[in-house]
Amino acid sequence: MSVINFENENRKFIDSAGSFKVLEYQKDASVTSVNAQTEYFMSKMNVKRRQLVYTLDGKNSLVMQAGAMQWTLGNISISTGVKGAGDFMSKMFKGSVTGESAVKPEYKGTGTVVFEPTYKHIILQDVSTWGKGMVIEDGMFLACDGTVKQSIVARKNVSSAALGGEGLFNLALSGQGIVALESRVPMVELVEVQLNGEELKIDGNFAVCWSAELDFTVEKATKSLIGSAASGEGLVNVYRGIGKVLMSP
Repeated sequence: MSVINFENENRKFIDSAGSFKVLEYQKDASVTSVNAQTEYFMSKMNVKRRQLVYTLDGKNSLVMQAGAMQWTLGNISISTGVKGAGDFMSKMFKGSVTGESAVKPEYKGTGTVVFEPTYKHIILQDVSTWGKGMVIEDGMFLACDGTVKQSIVARKNVSSAALGGEGLFNLALSGQGIVALESRVPMVELVEVQLNGEELKIDGNFAVCWSAELDFTVEKATKSLIGSAASGEGLVNVYRGIGKVLMSP
């Protein structure tokens, strides 16, 4: 089997890791007189369509967000990964508290899987380079190798998280493999902060992902409510320990 005109002068692969590739449309050629001006300025400002492409070789497998697949080519089977009623309820709980789809389909076989286009940026990360694992912000998970283990982690002080309007749980990934994240910010603009026992305070959910070893809490910006009011800051996300944080500017 072969695919012709998949990559050309207008569609180019801009990034790859493991079995993943990121296809980017340099401009939208399917325009009319109605939207031509908008599409022109979108292309100049790096607002481009991107598609994730995954190659199955018979040995690997792909796990993705439900509904993210556009088309497949080859001898590929799809399963839900649900092992019974109890497992289904567990996945439903994980999905409800992390903002991700409850059941993530798994693809196996030999061939190619192409994802739905997105205007967001696709960030590829090697989970094994994050020590014991990585924790990601709600709603950013797109896909990962089947070898990546998924779990949920809770914030240590759930009361302040609730007061701050943040989620109480996040999706954690560990093991070996690549994960693809959907981000509103490109990788070139993300700031990587290495912590060696210090603490990082962020006013808002600007962290894209962080090391699983880090202690993650939501706290007052200062020790007192009066001080927080005087400083103009309320509750902040705090990361402590040894690890790293990928942060949006």
